[in-house]
Order: sequence, then C-alpha cells, then structure tokens
Amino acid sequence: MPRSHNAALGTYGETLAERHLTGLGMVVLERNWRCELGEIDLVLREGDVLVVCEVKTRSSDAYGSPHEAITATKAARLRRLAARWVSEHDVRPRDVRIDLVAVLRPRRGASNIEHVRGIC
Repeated sequence: MPRSHNAALGTYGETLAERHLTGLGMVVLERNWRCELGEIDLVLREGDVLVVCEVKTRSSDAYGSPHEAITATKAARLRRLAARWVSEHDVRPRDVRIDLVAVLRPRRGASNIEHVRGIC
C-alpha cells in the first residue's frame, strides 16, 4: 500500500529536523519511540539535558501554524511521554526539555525550519 502524502511529509520533516538538531550538536537517542501513551518523534541529548522533540511539518499554514498544533492536551501528553521514556531507559538526565521543530515545506522554494526550545 502506498504511503500517504501526509506520512511522507511527516517523515521528510522529521529527517530535516534531525539534521538540523544534530547540526547544533545534539545526539539522537531514538526516533519515533512509541508506547501505549503515544509517540515521541525524536529523543536527543544536549549535554546532560534530555530533549524530547515534537516535529510538526506543514505544506502551508492554511490549517494553522505548526505551533498551534501544540495544545495544552498535547503538551501534557509530551510531558507524560518524556517521563515514561526516562523511566523505561533508566537514565538520570540533569533536566528534561520539550522542544518543537516546525517545518514549513512550500510547493516552491526551500523549507523553513524553526526550532523552539522549551515549549512546555
């Protein structure tokens, strides 16, 4: 079965986000980690800080910006997922931060990447 346009766009955005974040010196620990609570797009380490990163990719802002997709409910889920990941991997980071990478992939031209640290 062929992948949907949205799934392909999401994979593209996650790949771009990963490249961007590793270019900043972060180390990827896991990609698309899942449990019954949901999924974490990227888990990274920046020094002794664990970074849980939500990646939102859009081809336009017709249905709202990627930032608007992070509701209070989504932020709470990300915090629960981060705590679960830490518990299951038996790590003791100095801090845990939740970041957003918003990728806008227009029909023409280069993609725009925005990294927001500590969204919740």
